[in-house]
Amino acid sequence: MATFLHRVGRWAFRRRRTVVLAWVAVLAALFIGASSASEASEDSSSLPGIESQQAFDLINERFPGAEADGAEARIVFVAERGQQVTSAAGRSAIGELVEAVADGPQVADAAGPFDANAVSKDKSTAYATVTYKVAGDDLTDASKTDLTKAVEQARDAGLTVEVGGSALETEAAQGVGEVLGVLVAAVVLLITFGSLAAAGLPLLTALLGVSISLAAITALSSAFGFSSTVGELAMMLGLAVGIDYSLFVVSRYREERAKGHEPQEAAALAVGTAGSAVVFAGLTVVIALLGLSVIGVPMLSKMGIGSAGAVMVGVLIALTAVPALLGFWPNAVLSRRDRKGGRRTRTKILSPIRTKTAGTTTKAPRGVRWAQFVVRRPLPVLLLTVIGLGALAVPSLDLRMGMPGDEAKSTATTERRAYDALAEGFGPGFNGPLTVVVDVKKAKDPQAAVTAVSDKLAETKGVVSVSPVRLNEAKDTAVIAAVPSTAPTSRQTQDLVHTIRSERTAVESATGADFKVTGTTALNIDVGQKMQDALIPYLAVVVGLAFLLLALVFRSILVPLKAALGFLLSVGAALGAIVTVFQQGHGAGIFGVDETGPIMSTMPIFLVGIVFGLAMDYQVFLVSRIREAHIHGEGPGQAIVTGFRHSAQVVGAAALIMMAVFGGFMTGGESLVKMVGFGLASAVFFDAFVVRMAFVPAVLALLGKRAWWLPRWLDRLMPRVDVEGEALTQQVSAPRDLPADDPRASVTV
Repeated sequence: MATFLHRVGRWAFRRRRTVVLAWVAVLAALFIGASSASEASEDSSSLPGIESQQAFDLINERFPGAEADGAEARIVFVAERGQQVTSAAGRSAIGELVEAVADGPQVADAAGPFDANAVSKDKSTAYATVTYKVAGDDLTDASKTDLTKAVEQARDAGLTVEVGGSALETEAAQGVGEVLGVLVAAVVLLITFGSLAAAGLPLLTALLGVSISLAAITALSSAFGFSSTVGELAMMLGLAVGIDYSLFVVSRYREERAKGHEPQEAAALAVGTAGSAVVFAGLTVVIALLGLSVIGVPMLSKMGIGSAGAVMVGVLIALTAVPALLGFWPNAVLSRRDRKGGRRTRTKILSPIRTKTAGTTTKAPRGVRWAQFVVRRPLPVLLLTVIGLGALAVPSLDLRMGMPGDEAKSTATTERRAYDALAEGFGPGFNGPLTVVVDVKKAKDPQAAVTAVSDKLAETKGVVSVSPVRLNEAKDTAVIAAVPSTAPTSRQTQDLVHTIRSERTAVESATGADFKVTGTTALNIDVGQKMQDALIPYLAVVVGLAFLLLALVFRSILVPLKAALGFLLSVGAALGAIVTVFQQGHGAGIFGVDETGPIMSTMPIFLVGIVFGLAMDYQVFLVSRIREAHIHGEGPGQAIVTGFRHSAQVVGAAALIMMAVFGGFMTGGESLVKMVGFGLASAVFFDAFVVRMAFVPAVLALLGKRAWWLPRWLDRLMPRVDVEGEALTQQVSAPRDLPADDPRASVTV
């Protein structure tokens, strides 16, 4: 592997114009394809294998012309304090609104509050329901404008009017996440390298990779059903890994130049060594992302595929475009002191402890001193790390999964105000009614069967009201709405759904009718259960494949096992932090969280997949340098120190960049995006700065030489990938002789 990539790096450096032009041509072609492609679709709500989806499909089949997921507007009217919506003026304003929207070409039905018994007991609140023939994304601007004008006219009549539902869903405020992440990354790179060119090159190549990935996703959106969410996730991950992968190659290039290698050879060595680590780190990320396909949720599968493609683009650019650009400016990426022949910066790279130059003594870098501290006290560091991360993970035991709705939005939105008004006027469960679809095709007496199901629902503890039965034209399917007494995201409502479903067998035996429970509340419960059931198989697939890959890279059994255990610690701590902030509300105001509630159902498995791949980045980059020192003859403790000397600062910079990119997405207004950004940023922090910088060296120090143990029979079976570049030491010519007046000639190590 290292030898092949060494040739790739040399070729890219020599053929730099061809390489750069090829990437520019790819970008141009994809932009042309993207400009002519149809607009990206919205996220599909299809979730095969769950009862809620089966019920939706049955409604679409038996009630033609009215999609189960068609847009809906719930218009809430609140009278002024001390007055009632049933007053003559209120009735007139509400009636005019319903008549105005009922004639719309996309409107399927408009039910006023007085005809549908949709007035609260104290007559202070009422609501009208407007159902559309199409989904919210397919509503025309004319339909939305008609609804908005009608609402404004009712407000002018003196009523407080708010609109919930999907018809006029407020767009989340756009943050400055991408810009903020790039700015922080630029600062970190500038501090790390001390050179504008060295800081700019990883940013340039990362932006190139993200542009290519987004253009490809847009061009393929219609053919593969990629939604806008796929592009957002690909941009987030592509930007983070793209900067990091280029960062590692540039850092190794500077290191090889410091050893005296010519620019072309330094670029080839950087790609052969750091590039090998990039390849295997990228493969672990791709495995984790493609593993999302085993869950059986099409939306997650597409997100994984799109993001995996972005990661692979980042890998290819790091292996080809980076050495090509280094060929144009071979000295520009060096620090100013290095370009002038100074040696102070380089001595930090070469000396494990202290470097003497012209009678002076330079203090060892912080990474070296920290590694020496851990090597001397591995057990206390290990215990403190495990106990600390374990304590942070404790809140995750209280994890409640769901899909936060309007209740999680800011009170500045009309959806949130409508939600609060309905909860106050009609009870907390009114915002999450359960839709029960009754199939009476096989019933001997369909009408009696439907009545029996309705009566059974009304008698169920936890149900406060049941709507009148709505039959289809064939009279073989009925829809009933049951309103719980508790909020949509409460545990009691979840228990109620399970209770209703548990009565199905008895009802079917007695009446011959079958029924299924759906609606947004039931759908969220089913998705959460599906994610929970898929978590263990997903972990087994991802961790198993990555274990084999890391065993191949490090030729060890214990090192991959340690990597997996450290990953579980970091993910547990990150999930605990998410629960603490977004569910329990501790520190929610600091992060701009307007309302606490359940954790997004896909968040745990999403966090596991992405963070596993990113965590293995640091594992490969850090431990490969430790193994490189070990196979070159250093003892276990000294190899750890040497590995940290070469990689601790770069790994820390890479982690800060990823945290900046992910944390920047918290500046947006969407609660779910904030949750994802916070979760990924905290997971990277725990993994890079706690697990990889403390847990990993402590375990390696305790294991000693046993860390690299591999059964002989397995050693013979496994191919050698040489990620450390050991074969290159015998093929590459020694660095050029340094002139006597060069400051590097006086360096003693």
